[in-house]
Amino acid sequence: MLVRDAMSPDVLTIGPDHTLRDAAQRMSGRKVGAAVVLDGDQDQPGILTERDILDAVGQGQDVDAERVADHLTSDIVVAHPDWGLEKAAAAMVAGGFRHLVVCDGPDVVGMLSVRDIVRVSTTETVS
Repeated sequence: MLVRDAMSPDVLTIGPDHTLRDAAQRMSGRKVGAAVVLDGDQDQPGILTERDILDAVGQGQDVDAERVADHLTSDIVVAHPDWGLEKAAAAMVAGGFRHLVVCDGPDVVGMLSVRDIVRVSTTETVS
């Protein structure tokens, strides 16, 4: 099975100048654990995860003042839709993260989470 078969094509995108509270509200509203951060000054997208927000809160930072730009991961592994799920899962394990931004060239086309991989794996097993 390929990344394109398991990924969510509906990706939450935010900008680097959003506050952490705004990012958290948008992520909560969409029921997602990560958002793609698009910044026209960067060659590739970044990612902000629920863990990034949790770390900021745990450190006592003000989520109304802190900006996404200061908490995102900008040097990310980007998956291609034609990768096999095994390759994507191996990249997640090697990097210690739970989400992969999926790009086809410069375009963000999806997000793949560990939950997506488990969902399709379980569906295949149960069927």
